[in-house]
Amino acid sequence: MGGAAGRDGDGTEDVDVCVVGAGPVGLTLAIALRRLALRVRIVDKAPATKHEARALVLWARAREALYALGVGETLRRHGVELDVVTIHARGRSLGELTTGWARSAYARPLNIEQHDIERLLCEELAGLGTRVEWNTELTDVKVHEDRAEFTLRHEDGSFESAAAPWIIGCEGTASVVRDRLGIPFEGRRRTGLQVVQGNAHPTWPLVGEPGRGHIFLAPHRSLLVFPLPGGGFRFFCFRDDPDPTLTAAPTLGELRDLVADTAGMPDLRLGPTVTPWLNRARFSDRVAARLRCGRGLLAGDAAHAWAPVGGHGMNVGILGAHNLAWKLAAVHHGQAGEQLLDTYSDEQRLLAVRYIREMRFNFMELPLPPLGYRAFTATVPTALARRGFQRKLDLRLSDLGRSHAGGALAWHRPGRPLRPGARAGDRMPDVTVTACPTDPMDPRGPAGPTATRLHAVLGYERWTLVLHAARARPDVLDSLREACALFPAPVRILPVTPWDAAEARRLGHPDDLRLVRPDGYVGLVAPLTRPALLHDYLAALAHSGP
Repeated sequence: MGGAAGRDGDGTEDVDVCVVGAGPVGLTLAIALRRLALRVRIVDKAPATKHEARALVLWARAREALYALGVGETLRRHGVELDVVTIHARGRSLGELTTGWARSAYARPLNIEQHDIERLLCEELAGLGTRVEWNTELTDVKVHEDRAEFTLRHEDGSFESAAAPWIIGCEGTASVVRDRLGIPFEGRRRTGLQVVQGNAHPTWPLVGEPGRGHIFLAPHRSLLVFPLPGGGFRFFCFRDDPDPTLTAAPTLGELRDLVADTAGMPDLRLGPTVTPWLNRARFSDRVAARLRCGRGLLAGDAAHAWAPVGGHGMNVGILGAHNLAWKLAAVHHGQAGEQLLDTYSDEQRLLAVRYIREMRFNFMELPLPPLGYRAFTATVPTALARRGFQRKLDLRLSDLGRSHAGGALAWHRPGRPLRPGARAGDRMPDVTVTACPTDPMDPRGPAGPTATRLHAVLGYERWTLVLHAARARPDVLDSLREACALFPAPVRILPVTPWDAAEARRLGHPDDLRLVRPDGYVGLVAPLTRPALLHDYLAALAHSGP
């Protein structure tokens, strides 16, 4: 793939993409682009990776995306999986919320602090030949038909004029890229909500089991307590905002009093963690009017931001980077028309808007007035006792059920309606399939079939055409190869055998094919008998986007 590009004599950079902002989203995006053979320059005005804890949880779908980019296992080794959360109110347990119901190899949420994520992603990116340029601030951007020109201010105060075919703003809510592109940041400030959070070691009567978290509910506040990989807990308190003028970070004593009052533990004590962190924040719910302006794009908090109710802000940004990188690489390599990038904007904006709407009804975390608190907590024990409720809530938290159905890239043309399996726009299920047995000439003798996950044989660098092996006759495969022949991007035709009848239903009707996008979502569902639909989909994608 080659090493990092260097500046040439006239101050420009021999790169394909300039990423502005080296947080989790910018770093994920840079890694994905490097894996797709684009030359990347990534700059950040900060002096180094953050030492603040900030975001904490990676949910299942973001974990899948990070594993697809080759960094998921590294992050897992430095985190702790959350197994169960006990819900408390009025000094007693209302029940337990268990995780891992979703069908994924990474179903449980992973607690890992943001500064560790950034450090590990920086190391991964350096291994791909690109290092973050710290103390480098973007001051101006102008986009042209074929490039983006931008100005950088370095640590010594000098300015650099540079250019790249593409520039992507990942530098947070005060995005210079968004401002210079003239894109409105639509929305409003969230009033009446303050978030007080910090890391601490509690002295309390609760047993400290690895992987166990707690939620304490009280009138006008909600307290989330999650285990940290290095010991101790992260305390998030969503509360009312009686004094909006109070902006300073809380003291450990203030956090202790708030936690003790909410949890009903007056004798509670909090001690500092190895890396202390205390924070008070208020938020706005905002989404950029569009995420693309010609050669300039937005991702992460530069594109969308909201209060951390549900803990999905970083996750949605990472999924956006996963969505954007393969599309940008396809356009840059001439494999698709530029309109493909507009589908990133449409899909990611809709995802953010839906989150903001849903989080306004997250009563498990939003502070409720006394009457609402009593009504809600009365329903919690019954709900937690139902397996169906646990599964449904876990699926929503995991993000695995999020879909791009109805978008420009989702063509659903099955032979008959109401057939089983994922619809176009849905995440392709991680079906258990039968792996190829060992070579019959192997001197160790024949082996029986073994199970493998479908996601393990998908690939971020290609499209994958999935069909039942039982229908993969030579004539069918020939017609599919012919339909794919003129598409400039790689497509792997993948016949698979489901492990059992249940997995066969999850895979979909045997007479249908499913074309899976590089990011794991289904692009096309069509009958095997109509390969012309596959040809038309790929032709539209190559020329201007479906």
